[in-house]
Amino acid sequence: MGTRKHGRLVAGLLVLPLVLAACSGGATDGGATAGATEGGTLKLWHYEGADSAMGIAWAEAIKVFEEETGATVEFEQKAFEQIQQTAGMVLSSDEGPDIMEYNKGNATAGLLSSQGLLTDLTDVAQEHGWTDMLPESIQTTARYENGVMGSGPWYGVPNYGEFVTVYYNKDMFAQYGIEVPTTLAEMEAAMDTFVAAGIVPLGMAGAEYPAGQLFYELALSKADRDFVSAYQTYTDTVDFQADPLKYGAETFDAWVKAGYIAQDSASIKAEDMGVAFINGTTPMIVSGSWWYGRFVSEISGFDWGIFNFPGNTLNAGSSGNIWVVPENSANKELAYEFIDITMRPEIQALLGNNGGLPLAANPADVTDPKSQELITAFNEVLDSDGLAFYPDWPVPGYYDVLVAAFQSLINQSKTPQEVLTEIGTAYDDGVANMG
Repeated sequence: MGTRKHGRLVAGLLVLPLVLAACSGGATDGGATAGATEGGTLKLWHYEGADSAMGIAWAEAIKVFEEETGATVEFEQKAFEQIQQTAGMVLSSDEGPDIMEYNKGNATAGLLSSQGLLTDLTDVAQEHGWTDMLPESIQTTARYENGVMGSGPWYGVPNYGEFVTVYYNKDMFAQYGIEVPTTLAEMEAAMDTFVAAGIVPLGMAGAEYPAGQLFYELALSKADRDFVSAYQTYTDTVDFQADPLKYGAETFDAWVKAGYIAQDSASIKAEDMGVAFINGTTPMIVSGSWWYGRFVSEISGFDWGIFNFPGNTLNAGSSGNIWVVPENSANKELAYEFIDITMRPEIQALLGNNGGLPLAANPADVTDPKSQELITAFNEVLDSDGLAFYPDWPVPGYYDVLVAAFQSLINQSKTPQEVLTEIGTAYDDGVANMG
């Protein structure tokens, strides 16, 4: 394990006073953006779907930006995996964007900041009022010191929140007489009912992030804040052969053996898992709030809802992904102006009314009942200091390690102990290299 400690990142840093903070400072409410640069081209990349809350809000932000600045946005939609795997190489070249949505955490934004590939936004954040607008817990994912999140300069700007929850098909639950579970034992009993009816109860995508998220949620059911601090910020050693991580891997394996998860889902991607839920063939999925807006717009044949992972105080979640400005950006001032527009109350309200979790909206502007359901669930997590970040964050390259490891549990080619050894070795090596 590395010797560098970051105790200042522990509990207390994650508490959000309100998910919807009515903010008027910093971002302008209308008219020309302060310091707007006439003309030019802003090259922008993000990976949100057009029908998602973020995609809808940012499309409007692009429209406002072009009207107010006279500049043109050259937008390219990228796949999450594409940016995740190639960002370092692209941003080292002259082919990168001027502004980009990027994953937050030590292994991603932290790594690029430590390599000098991202612009230090500290002064810009202060000038635009973002430092006052965003709660301290959300600023955790904006700031990085030698690649470790939570302190130091600003290298990114979050403007929405996210967390992992359980989506469920209300019609299927009603058909089989299943109540919304409030404990893990009740959730397993519900899944047993579906299995007895010949239905695989839990949609899964072993080829991408959802499998790692389920493992983490199971581990967090036995975890406390000290574990999260140790795992994410190296305040103590982490034993992968002991609970809570041991419990997470063994329970995941038991769920596969019980038929709760299909073994052939090892090769399925997140999009396929989401589409199966949209089509009404999957009773439940465990995944992020970023699906919510899409489900609102695309599900029409049945009633659905969400419930937080039963029994958990801690859940995977954080700020949303962050806007970063590459060091090689040719139009940094335009990039700053675009970020500022995304923080405006009217853009934030658009995000909130389409299934997102805005951080700088006026609460009175979020009127959609379905959106209020999501915000209520998120506030339940926040009220218990329950944001625990994500399992792949601690060290560079860990996302791919977790994907491969839990594919092995889904297809039953490795034991839980072998998987724990695999991910534990990669974690320890990564922390040693970090420190």
